[in-house]
Amino acid sequence: MHAYNRLPGSGQTTPSPSPPSSPRSPRHRQPRSKPKPHSTLAQRLSWFLISFLLRRQRILLLAPFLYISVMLFYTGKLSLDHVIPLAIKSRLSPGSVYRSPQLYAKLRPHMDADNSSMDAISTIWNHPKEGEWRPCTNTSSGGLPESNGYIYVDANGGLNQQRTSVCNAVAVAGYLNATLLIPNFRYHSIWRDPSKFREIYDQSFFISTLVNDVRVVDKVPGYLMERFDQNMTNVANFKVNAWAPVDFYKDIILPRLLEEKVIRISPFANRLSFDAPPAVQKLRCLANYEALRFVSPILTLGESLVAKMKELSANNNGKYISVHLRFEEDMVAFSCCVYDGGKKEYEDMNTARERGWKGKFTRPGRVITPGAYRINGKCPLTPLEVGLMLRGMGFSNSTAIYLASGKIYDSERHMAPLLEMFPLLQTKEMLASEELAPYKNFSSRMAAIDYTVCLHSEVFVTTQGGNFPQFLLGHRRYLYGGHAKTIRPDKRKLALLFDNPKMGWKSFKRQMLTMRAHSNAKGFELKRPSDSIYSFPCPSCMCRVNKKINSNTSSAT
Repeated sequence: MHAYNRLPGSGQTTPSPSPPSSPRSPRHRQPRSKPKPHSTLAQRLSWFLISFLLRRQRILLLAPFLYISVMLFYTGKLSLDHVIPLAIKSRLSPGSVYRSPQLYAKLRPHMDADNSSMDAISTIWNHPKEGEWRPCTNTSSGGLPESNGYIYVDANGGLNQQRTSVCNAVAVAGYLNATLLIPNFRYHSIWRDPSKFREIYDQSFFISTLVNDVRVVDKVPGYLMERFDQNMTNVANFKVNAWAPVDFYKDIILPRLLEEKVIRISPFANRLSFDAPPAVQKLRCLANYEALRFVSPILTLGESLVAKMKELSANNNGKYISVHLRFEEDMVAFSCCVYDGGKKEYEDMNTARERGWKGKFTRPGRVITPGAYRINGKCPLTPLEVGLMLRGMGFSNSTAIYLASGKIYDSERHMAPLLEMFPLLQTKEMLASEELAPYKNFSSRMAAIDYTVCLHSEVFVTTQGGNFPQFLLGHRRYLYGGHAKTIRPDKRKLALLFDNPKMGWKSFKRQMLTMRAHSNAKGFELKRPSDSIYSFPCPSCMCRVNKKINSNTSSAT
């Protein structure tokens, strides 16, 4: 494959004479001015306070104490819960108190009594105005020229960050006319999954799908590895900056590849710009949407759970919704947000933060402001808040929900209200406890099962962002004619609504329906230069279908 370029008036004033100094004896002091007889109480109090401070200069000795007290309060190490009167506490800044449970208690009776509309799962999506789109990632035909050498990459992170590495590695290898070794999945201390590529993805299918576009092998020939004592760690490693342009690989990596014949790039996640030539984008599409298929045991179990969810949602013609909920202990701890767990939550979160990120949150100068995080949409939505949002969007209590998540923090308490609102809610553990036993200690394989069930749901709801929902967003667009069928809530707006326990059901529902309509409008979006190819497959990975023949070609998607 050939390389591509894409470059894109000073007057003076005389001071007035100073008045004579007043005698220092108290007997000769000037008479003090007094407040006007008709001044308000607030004005009189202000006047006395100022007079006191001016006459008692020793009050300045308290300044250091006042400064330290204010700083302790601001950093959260001094609580004023037992000092501030209730009338003042009620005027605390928005987001500083987790009020969603109070709102739920107020709205619950009205929510259950509302039968004013059809269930949202049958009416939510409109067809995109741009018409239908279909996948078009056909493989090349004919043979490949002689390889320029071998490229080996270390894929780091969790399941979908590793997926990014794999797809980018395919694109780089094809662009440089190199042979790609099956990427190495590096063990990560947070995900703690030692799985290799062949234990998550169908390796033979991956190689055969790419055979006409990129050579992929599982090992370097022995005669080449003799130079490195048969040890890949002895191969020269290239450090590549994040989002490197393709020209970097042509100008810097290719000459060394031709010279060394084997090169290593570690780490490799996000090491290729999204603004790439069409030929490079095509290889990314081919790898992500066609070549990467989960191994048979994972795929079979995932499809089994899909069938169970469709059976459970028979009253909705087999349509269910999936929710990616990020309310695990490490996620809550990392966010530094405060909920309603009191002292136990405070201790749990401090322990989790120290265990996972030693010293990161306790270093000098670090300021933690949970209220500001919540108002800025940085706090993970709780199960209760997800339930409120979905009921407000028109999903009835008969809607089947698949919950994709790790272990929910304090799950018995936090999950209770969500199960009250959606009694048909299921998790992979609830649907297949015995079948999951072989995967319990493998977070990436568990995530692959969740990915499969979410991919085939009628609606996908993301609550926190990250690689998992971003890949699903694009993959669902690829499968559903260009429309994501995904709800991405405005968490800043939600924070303000949840902070108002006095809000009525009709007002809350109106706001949620508007948010739902916004997600529908954003379901179809064309990729811009800096956007992820994995979230925005149109137009790089898909072709537009003529509107007049939509009804005849919908089966192609």
